[in-house]
Amino acid sequence: MDAFCRLSGLDPLWDWNRTWYTANPDLTQCFQNTVLVWVPCIYLWLLAPFYCLHLYCHDRGRIRMSCLCTAKMVLGFLLASFGFVEFFYILLERSQEIQQHMVFLLSPIIRSMTVILALCIIQLERVRGCRSSVFLFLFWVLAVVCSLVPLRAKIQLAMDEGIASDIVRYLAFFSYFTIQLAQLFLCCFADHNSVYLFTIIVFFVDDYVCESSPRFLPRLVVKGYRTPLAAEDLWTLREEDTSNKIISELQQDWTAECAKIQKQEKALASGVALGSRLPDQAQLLRKLQKEQSSGFFLLRTLARKFGPYFLTGTLCIIFHDAFMFAIPQVLSLLLGFMRDEDAPLWKGYFYATLMFLLSCLQSLFNHQYMYTCFTVGMRVKTAVMGLVYRKSLVINSAARRTCTVGEIVNLVSADTQKLMDFVVYFNAVWLAPIEIALCLFFLWQVCLNHLGPSALAGIATVILIFPLNGFIAKKRSKLQVKAIQMKFMDGRIRLMNEILNGIKILKFYAWEKAFLEQVLGHREKELKALKKSQILYSISIASFNSSSFLIAFAMFGVYVTLDDRNVLDAQKVFVSMALINILKTPLSQLPFAISTTMQAMVSLRRLGKYLCSEELRVDNVSKAPLSSGKNVAIENGTFSWSAEGPPCLKRINIHVPRGSLVAVVGHVGSGKSSLLSAMLGETEKRTGRVSVKGSVAYVPQQAWIQNATVQDNIIFGREKMKTWYHRVLEACALLPDLDILPAGDATEIGEKGLNLSGGQKQRVSLARAVYRKADVYLLDDPLSAVDAHVGQHIFDKVIGPKGVLRDKTRILVTHGMSFLPQADHILVLVDGEITESGSYQELLSRHGAFADFIHTFASTERKESLTCGLSIFSRGDTTNTNLQNMEPVSETDQEQVPEDLGKLTEADKARTGRVRLEMYQKYFKTIGLAIIIPIVFLYAFQQGASLAYNYWLSMWADDPVVNGTQIDTDLKLTVFGALGFVQGIAIFGTTVAISICGIIASRHLHMELLINVLRSPMSFFECTPSGNLLNRFAKEIDAIDCMVPDGLKMMLSYVFKLMEVCIIVLMATPFAAVIILPLAFLYAFVQSFYVATSCQLRRLEAVSRSPIYTHFNETVQGASVIRAFGEQPRFILQANQRVDFNQTSYFPRFVATRWLAVNLEFVGNGVVLAAAILSVMGKNTLSPGIVGLAVSHSLQVTGILSWIVRSWTDVENNIVSVERVNEYADTAKEASWSVEGSSLPLAWPQRGTLEFQDYGLQYRKGLELALKGITLNIHERERVGIVGRTGAGKSSLALGIFRILEAAKGKIFIDGVNIADIGLHDLRSPLLNCNNPDPVLFSGSLRMNLDPFDTYTDEEVWRSLELAHLKNFVSNLPDKLNHECSEGGENLSLGQRQLVCLARALLRKTKILVLDEATAAVDLETDTLIQSTIRTQFEDCTVLTIAHRLNTIMDYTRVIVMDRGHISEMDSPANLIAQRGQFYRMCREAGLV
Repeated sequence: MDAFCRLSGLDPLWDWNRTWYTANPDLTQCFQNTVLVWVPCIYLWLLAPFYCLHLYCHDRGRIRMSCLCTAKMVLGFLLASFGFVEFFYILLERSQEIQQHMVFLLSPIIRSMTVILALCIIQLERVRGCRSSVFLFLFWVLAVVCSLVPLRAKIQLAMDEGIASDIVRYLAFFSYFTIQLAQLFLCCFADHNSVYLFTIIVFFVDDYVCESSPRFLPRLVVKGYRTPLAAEDLWTLREEDTSNKIISELQQDWTAECAKIQKQEKALASGVALGSRLPDQAQLLRKLQKEQSSGFFLLRTLARKFGPYFLTGTLCIIFHDAFMFAIPQVLSLLLGFMRDEDAPLWKGYFYATLMFLLSCLQSLFNHQYMYTCFTVGMRVKTAVMGLVYRKSLVINSAARRTCTVGEIVNLVSADTQKLMDFVVYFNAVWLAPIEIALCLFFLWQVCLNHLGPSALAGIATVILIFPLNGFIAKKRSKLQVKAIQMKFMDGRIRLMNEILNGIKILKFYAWEKAFLEQVLGHREKELKALKKSQILYSISIASFNSSSFLIAFAMFGVYVTLDDRNVLDAQKVFVSMALINILKTPLSQLPFAISTTMQAMVSLRRLGKYLCSEELRVDNVSKAPLSSGKNVAIENGTFSWSAEGPPCLKRINIHVPRGSLVAVVGHVGSGKSSLLSAMLGETEKRTGRVSVKGSVAYVPQQAWIQNATVQDNIIFGREKMKTWYHRVLEACALLPDLDILPAGDATEIGEKGLNLSGGQKQRVSLARAVYRKADVYLLDDPLSAVDAHVGQHIFDKVIGPKGVLRDKTRILVTHGMSFLPQADHILVLVDGEITESGSYQELLSRHGAFADFIHTFASTERKESLTCGLSIFSRGDTTNTNLQNMEPVSETDQEQVPEDLGKLTEADKARTGRVRLEMYQKYFKTIGLAIIIPIVFLYAFQQGASLAYNYWLSMWADDPVVNGTQIDTDLKLTVFGALGFVQGIAIFGTTVAISICGIIASRHLHMELLINVLRSPMSFFECTPSGNLLNRFAKEIDAIDCMVPDGLKMMLSYVFKLMEVCIIVLMATPFAAVIILPLAFLYAFVQSFYVATSCQLRRLEAVSRSPIYTHFNETVQGASVIRAFGEQPRFILQANQRVDFNQTSYFPRFVATRWLAVNLEFVGNGVVLAAAILSVMGKNTLSPGIVGLAVSHSLQVTGILSWIVRSWTDVENNIVSVERVNEYADTAKEASWSVEGSSLPLAWPQRGTLEFQDYGLQYRKGLELALKGITLNIHERERVGIVGRTGAGKSSLALGIFRILEAAKGKIFIDGVNIADIGLHDLRSPLLNCNNPDPVLFSGSLRMNLDPFDTYTDEEVWRSLELAHLKNFVSNLPDKLNHECSEGGENLSLGQRQLVCLARALLRKTKILVLDEATAAVDLETDTLIQSTIRTQFEDCTVLTIAHRLNTIMDYTRVIVMDRGHISEMDSPANLIAQRGQFYRMCREAGLV
């Protein structure tokens, strides 16, 4: 190169005397005209092929030619033309001596060709839809930076020699530089409709110059500052971040991995001898191996998908580390400059500027890395949520019973969060040891030059600290994972989920206090484990924060004690301290990274275990198109609910011809529902063959209702056909119900149909199936939950030979004998086997068990029919607490129904603006001022000790050397050590104190939330989705437990540290106040902008998370219905939309954090620059010790500001959790559970009399009274039946007695006591409501479900089971009373669950019994026995029965006939029939008279 330059008459490429050893430095002409010109060109030509390939692979659609693009092209052509003009000018001017001008000839042509390449790339970007280009941005930055040196040289030369000497070249260069600047400026703008820019570098530039980028972050931040953000203000997700894009590709990979796991299992299974059984230990080992391998396979699948993009972030962190280690070396040079009196001043400014640039580059690469990690984390979260959701739609029943809904919610909330943390901190696992090794290497180098072998003392200290932190991290991880996350927290969330599902039972039985104590028991264990974890964490923090002192103390102590002539100067001390401060980061990160990795491994195993759990086999049922012949056939079928479990169906042979009606009958638990499940493929097929031809519609025994409108539940994703829809409503007897709903079929149904009766839910479920127009209908006892005559109407209009389904294949499970004569075929099931089959007449003629049963019980069930003109008397209002007594809407009103009239469920709403000051006050008030003030003083003391020992060190470094030694080194070392140890103790004290304060606040807030929820009325649970409540108890409480205290610790620590740094810089250079104060105001200004936006984004993200959990919950419970109807794709799409909507809020939040951090770190880097520049300016007055102290501390400002941003944001964002938990403090509450000083007799009620005095009740303010002026006396031991048509007010009487709804007027007296004057538990505990259409069981033992609080003896429990006709069933169970019920009692049939609830009622004998249909889902024989049991066992009680089968109340003392909220008739059944009034007409309709 030198020869090439000499040929053109230029200096050599590099000349140290001209560049470094001079008071006026400059680069050689050769360097300026070759290297500085060629570097941008080489960058573009080398990377252009790769960038073009990237554009080719990512087509986002062509962009039209815009003004911006046109301007770039015009300026580009001008730049290229300048190069060509300069080339031809030299060619013409110097043609005779062209050999001597090769450098000047080649450089312009290379520049021009490179610009043409840039123009081609601009057009390619436009064609491929790239709206902003970081690649070209970096090219123009390089070009401008490389032109700055020649620009300075040209200006200097022009000033020295004048411009006239070579005016053409001067003008060409200045014009060229101006156009380059213009290109750089234009490159900061994105084209129209900009999507995200992909690097953080552009964040910083665009913040200030890219105003035309309408959808970019600064615009969003400004908008968030001015007005609270709403969901519509947010960006749409990029295509590569959407659920559909991520999961569609990942699903194939995961399916392949699952196949490998299954192959491994088969290989292991084949290794075991046939017929032999592995020992328990070997089985457990295999199970653990399977879980671990499944977790590994999941990790490998995720790595394959997201690894390449993650590696780009890894490259950024490597660059970050390179710049990080370069800074102490520059600091060493700066301190050397301060000692060298002859060094030119420009070198000091050069070192200061270099430190600033290195700090800026460090910040940029660090945040690009963080951006990449968070993006990958977000995609991993989307992927895992999608996989878990899809798995929940195909998991088999055996695997489903091993995990509750609460545990599945934990998988998609807590475990996905662990994986996101893992993505962020994974690189620290391997990078931190390298960083530690490099720090020790540089320390060793410093020590060899200055401190000698004393470096070994520092290394030994590191070696001691490292295992301590590792041990603490391991213990803490073990404590967190095993104790909190997996055991106590899961248990608490599972219990809360069951409480929310069974809240009605808790209210009626007054069990809130008892379940509250159970939840608090789980909570106390959780907090105890958390407390241990936090104390360990405090030790870890104290050791980490004291690590720099301990290492310095060991090194400097050994150094000065080895030899008196060993003196400490500024260069030794502060270069070492800078390296030690760098060392602190990997020392702190490594234990945390290992802990996070271990937690992620546990989460991966949990997720892998669930995702690898057994699925429903596709070959369980062979599907075929509809054809003539047998629509449903089972040949020699044996089925079970699990592969290892006993068969639930044996030797099943069924052939169902097309268009026939097959009835399935049998006792409770005989396998009727299992038979339908076998046809759906829900059970394990052991032997035989199942084939189903045509589409299937399924009506489960317990109706599954979505939290949606009535119409949405019926059409179930299909297009609405008005005529058919109306016909379905009429056939399913739903029109009278729709007439009384506020918005008709647009009325929203509460979660799980909370605000509908069992009958209404079953009819909506049936209507859904009918509307589908399927070929095969599987109907699991759909008529049990409706009145007999309504059932007859539905049978006639829908199921029977003349119904709308007459041409369809129908398989009907039923207990109603009146329908059997019309069935084409009847199957009789006994203990999972078909004992008899044939037509009704064939079975009777055989005189078998079926015929005997018919002859015995036919007289008890009369045919109940309805005449066409009569309105339907439905079972509607028996358990409804909201809809049925709402004000009816007339036809004219219905035409213009307001959009929110039928709205019931309240969506989770985001508050707006910054978090109110009251939330902070509430949080700190729960802790107490007496604890908070000492903590603040302790922090101040801790930082004062740090300031003192650092200042002491600088004074020591400046101590004069006398005869080659420093005086009083022992004293100085002792003071230094004492101050450091005091600081360490203070750090431990502050962290422990804040942790304990956090636990105190968390305990109080959780208890407050729990009590607020449990004391809420039933109407609250009807309009609040359980997902919202679970979100509060899971995610928000977890944030209050851990995130808020950790954020406070970090924020206080770094705020005080920042104050220390500012004090030190001001002590060294007081003039720095002129720079620090404006920077502080800028910091506060930018932070205030950000916090308002970030806080609102956090709220939006939180409220968009609740619908995900609600949808998961709903899907898991209705999976069999979704599968039967083939609606999996629609539900997957809905899940994708909910996850994407949540990520739409999450993505801007973390991008906003990076935006703020980059901007504020540049503020911090300004402090570094100010400290260094002012130190250089004060070289003659400042000592090296104070300069080293100021500059080394200012280098920490960048990191401190970054952590303050993070911690402040975390606190502000997580205080939102306190706000969200506190939301339910202001909702309406029930009356007190107990009243102090109540004079209620101990054994109240003793007689069981009831008296209503002008009693009125309404469901909501503004609605018509549901009960109007009820005056009624019920005597002790009287049995009263309550009947009436839909909306008559039957259930309202029961709700009024239990004060589920409070009286609007009048009073109710029980044994002469006004129930309004006593506590709710005092009222409800002695009463008994057997409300069985929706029997609720909790996960736990059967005994726990019967007697949750061990009040009764085993003998009494067995007696109640005997009376409920469950004794034989329970006796045959392996664990008997300890039989484990799955969540919701799903491992028992509906009939068995009803009988368990009845046994629960029989166990609690009370003086007043309110009965709903207690045996709706049991067979007639069991029903007759149960009715007899109720009559004998409750003969000493006052019994109120809301009657549906009128024959069950014909022997009652009195019958009350309700009509429109009034008592229209009341007398004995015989007298009422004699009066020939309304009751008579109802009995006549039912065929009883």
